[in-house]
Amino acid sequence: MNVRRSAAVLAATVAIGTATPAVAAAPSPSPSLPSGLYGSSDPTYDGVWRQSLTLIALYRVHAEPAAAAVDWLAGQQCESGAFPAFRANPAKACDAKLMVDTNSTAAAAQALSAVGGHGTAVTKAVTWLKSVQNKDGGWGYTPGGASDANSTSVVIGALMTQHTPVSTIRNGAKSPYDALLKLSLPCADGGAFAYQPDKKGKLTANADATAAAVVGALGQSMVSVKAGDKKNAACTDAARPTPGDAAANGSAYLAKAVAKDGHLTSALPGSENQPDYGNTADAVVALAARGGTAAATGPLRWLERNSAKWAEQNGPAAYAQLILAAEAGGADPSDFGGTDLVKQLTATGPAPVTASQDDSDTSVWWMVGAGLAAGAGVGFLLSSRNKRKQP
Repeated sequence: MNVRRSAAVLAATVAIGTATPAVAAAPSPSPSLPSGLYGSSDPTYDGVWRQSLTLIALYRVHAEPAAAAVDWLAGQQCESGAFPAFRANPAKACDAKLMVDTNSTAAAAQALSAVGGHGTAVTKAVTWLKSVQNKDGGWGYTPGGASDANSTSVVIGALMTQHTPVSTIRNGAKSPYDALLKLSLPCADGGAFAYQPDKKGKLTANADATAAAVVGALGQSMVSVKAGDKKNAACTDAARPTPGDAAANGSAYLAKAVAKDGHLTSALPGSENQPDYGNTADAVVALAARGGTAAATGPLRWLERNSAKWAEQNGPAAYAQLILAAEAGGADPSDFGGTDLVKQLTATGPAPVTASQDDSDTSVWWMVGAGLAAGAGVGFLLSSRNKRKQP
């Protein structure tokens, strides 16, 4: 996700004539960063995105983040409800020069919904997203930009925070699912999703877009994604495909893509092909969401063996991606190939209020709950694992 995020920012800013450097692979300490922000690299192009993924990952492992971390994210929102990639001075009102985008807004909406207590901010964000929905039912990275599979999928996750069927969110006759179906390829071309059509309208299979779109087409989000129970069968062309059909075909494409080496491959211009850790983590989530944990075993085990150095170099968003992959794939984030992903993630920012605990752990809250239960004559005990806030 963070790799996709950097590419999307670069593409959007180049399109409006602004040169944008790529996000640094290795973060460098900066004393000027806000105290509530996770990570030490320049947040200009990914601050809201990486903060959102971090809060979502902590939610998934039952860790309540520090108030400063949540406040920082909430403070990035503009009056319109939209979020930019980063706002250096939240006290200054957003203006036309500040570029807001659908990805930052949708990710922040999901994160603030997960931590709770920010219902108004979440509703404002979703309302803004609805206001910039394209006529084909989807979203581009920037408002009014051509719809793409990644942006449409992350927005679907935000729409789910309102407990309204995604299929009913329409611009005219088209829903977000219509936009994704328009970007799905037939089985002769692998059954994948394309990111966007090219200038001639041709669709090209894109593993990153496919991983995002499988989750979106299944009507799931980063906050609530869970293992499915359907086999990742071979690609099948239907006369009138449903979003579920497209998700199944995309999942079959991903399964084939990771079958040989256990990972997806990134082909950067001018360099040799190399493992794509971030997109492999996204593929794990997509495969598990469609076919259950068994479908994601191969790439998940590969990540356990090989991703530690990559995550250390890339910071909080990378750790968050791995946590989401571990959660979806049935692995233990606290012992992921010998690495405690939660500990590593929390070390990049303000310490969370509570850490993930086993049900057998004794805590102050357990003792208080037990005492109240005994006093009231009610035979139940409170577990610190059930203290996480609901969206």
